[in-house]
Amino acid sequence: MTIKEQLDAIVAERYLLEHPFYQAWSAGTLPVEALRDYAREYGAFIRELPLGWHIQNDEETEHEEIEHIELWEQFAEALDTQIGEAERPAVRALIETTRQLFSDPVTALGALYAFEVQQPATAQSKLDGLMTHYTLPEGVRPYFEVHSVNHHEAEKLLVRISALSEAEQGRALDACAQMCHALWNALTDLTPEGVSCA
Repeated sequence: MTIKEQLDAIVAERYLLEHPFYQAWSAGTLPVEALRDYAREYGAFIRELPLGWHIQNDEETEHEEIEHIELWEQFAEALDTQIGEAERPAVRALIETTRQLFSDPVTALGALYAFEVQQPATAQSKLDGLMTHYTLPEGVRPYFEVHSVNHHEAEKLLVRISALSEAEQGRALDACAQMCHALWNALTDLTPEGVSCA
């Protein structure tokens, strides 16, 4: 298997669009209060993303991610909330995992890949769900409109991972798996009762 095939196989095991939280969002059955909790809690994770690019010395993408935090703040404000400190245990664990993996350039590559390779599809699904099923202020849309377009961050990360030694690639693969599990578990913790998390 190529390194891309190995990474994508890891992501497929915890593919976020298959999570009940996002499936309910897409179907319009996720309560607005759950969207509000998500905006507040998950925003604490979104705030961490520039650090992963900072340790890659990628100032352009780091700056873009800082700008994207402002878009997430708009999303939260449109839902009458704001980004706060994570309170759910699994969301706190996601942030701790993210900070740990982003402290090393090699593990940051694998962790970022786990998130970025899924971002265009998840953003498009969430945008479609918002526009089809929810009557909410337009401020909920810009973050997902921007991220529904593939900006090729995953491809950029893959080039860097491919250039690593075999041992370093193993560490990046492990980091990708850790991030996939942490992201999945955070969504499970944010899923309200009555929505299946099988």
